[in-house]
Amino acid sequence: MDKHEDRQLEIALLGGGCFWCLEPAFSQLDGVEQVLPGYAGGKLESPSYEEVCAGHTGHIEVVQIRFDPQRIDFEELLAVFFAIHDPTTLDRQGNDVGTQYASVIFYQSQQQRTQAEAMIQKVAQLVAMPVVTQLRAASRFWPAEMVHHEYYERNPQQGYCRVVIEPKLRKFREQFRGRLKKAGS
Repeated sequence: MDKHEDRQLEIALLGGGCFWCLEPAFSQLDGVEQVLPGYAGGKLESPSYEEVCAGHTGHIEVVQIRFDPQRIDFEELLAVFFAIHDPTTLDRQGNDVGTQYASVIFYQSQQQRTQAEAMIQKVAQLVAMPVVTQLRAASRFWPAEMVHHEYYERNPQQGYCRVVIEPKLRKFREQFRGRLKKAGS
């Protein structure tokens, strides 16, 4: 029997700009079992990437993270989240502009809400600027089309991946090297 078979996984639902940037970072963390790119917070049933990018559905690009709280807790995920995106820019990350790129935490429980509120205050003090990260109740998650899953891993030479994602990942790996999965896990 697998020693992890009886564990209870939890979910974090986070948006911090393009999901292509978030997915590869969270996927490398020890204790994270699955990261799916998708959409949340909007009014349209089963939205497409094109509809979300048009900015009229109310959805935000997010990643759904399934994690083992015995190996990594929600606060650690939040620390990574705030390190890999700019929570001080309203509805934008770099050249990605629009409400679909908002900084948002969709909390799944009162405990996640409390932890997120505390982390937002801490980050605001650290950066000495207002943090515009939205804190919203859990919302229906719509997985993105398969072409967006593991986008960076499948397209490392694509321009956006080389210019935008790779520098973020280098910084992330350096900052969180002690929290990364071991080779082969």
